[in-house]
Amino acid sequence: MILRTTILFFIISLQGFAQYEDQTGSDHSKAYYSFDVNNFYGTILKHNPDISHLITGHPSGVILSVNRKTFGNKEWQRLYNSPDYGVSFIYQNMDNEFLGENYGLYAHYNFYFFNRVLMLRLGQGLGYTTNPYDEDNNFRNVAYGSHFMSSTFAMLNLKRENIIGGLGLQTGLGVIHYSNANFKAPNKSTNTFVFNVGINYVLDTQYPEYVEKEKGTVRGSEPIGYGFIFRGGVNESDVVGSGQYPFYTIAAFADKRLNKKSSIQLGAELFFSEALERFIDFRSTGNFRGDDTTGDEDSKRIGVFLGHELRINKISILTQLGYYAYYPYDFEGQVYNRFGARYYFNKNIFGSITVRSHAAKAEAVEFSIGYRL
Repeated sequence: MILRTTILFFIISLQGFAQYEDQTGSDHSKAYYSFDVNNFYGTILKHNPDISHLITGHPSGVILSVNRKTFGNKEWQRLYNSPDYGVSFIYQNMDNEFLGENYGLYAHYNFYFFNRVLMLRLGQGLGYTTNPYDEDNNFRNVAYGSHFMSSTFAMLNLKRENIIGGLGLQTGLGVIHYSNANFKAPNKSTNTFVFNVGINYVLDTQYPEYVEKEKGTVRGSEPIGYGFIFRGGVNESDVVGSGQYPFYTIAAFADKRLNKKSSIQLGAELFFSEALERFIDFRSTGNFRGDDTTGDEDSKRIGVFLGHELRINKISILTQLGYYAYYPYDFEGQVYNRFGARYYFNKNIFGSITVRSHAAKAEAVEFSIGYRL
């Protein structure tokens, strides 16, 4: 399921990178592409002491990317200084016998600053590891509980194009993250901090002038809106081998669009988790020292959240901070956070894929459908 849904998200993200029109309303007559190849070398960050034994070397690999340029012909492009969008492939040797090798396929955006010399690339996609956890043959790999995972990467590079006949150079720093968000335990995940250096190549050395953003473009506040969301998915508790079970969340929210880029949200949600229900049963019968779990505890939770939405064309980036107001059983912590992406099918209907975590500990990948009144 995680493979199918992540691929679906990847396809939806690419659909969000739709053809654009010039200022006169006609199709932009020509697409301009660039390519880049980056080698990287780095180290795994110890975000969790449980992965200390997996940090034994220096991961290395290569990032291959195809980018399509924009020139400000649409308003959303001018809002973000004419970003590129495209597809990246990453190969990473984790330099540890228990972690193996990782492969990833991503949809990405490139954002530019300081006269387009500084580039920030953000990518989201699907990762595959060659050597996940196995209770018999690879029980030390507590980072990856499954072959397929969600993966995110970010690069901050100094970049120059067209130095010599379409060829350019770029170098900088980045982070590559792999996690299945407790779709299957164990899932301690990894974050690799890397240094990269590479070359880029533009197919056309001459391309249109960038359209500058008009004054006041960002304005565009709207009245408070209201909506409902249904979230669902499958996850597993931290007990390895305890099984994967469905969860559901029903949410209501109010939001206020501050301008054409940002909106803020306030909402409440009710959580149903069969994996947590099974975990409570397991703890009540396990005779854990100092554990007073009886098995009668309620597995439901009620949360309130405050969030921000950053709109980029039909796609938005969600960040939310929540608090379980009803929290009958202590599991992972009473404060939670949510991060992910939303896609607007039209003005009222949207879908999203998000990860709900407690600090750095992910509980679930959530697949949502929502309606905004």
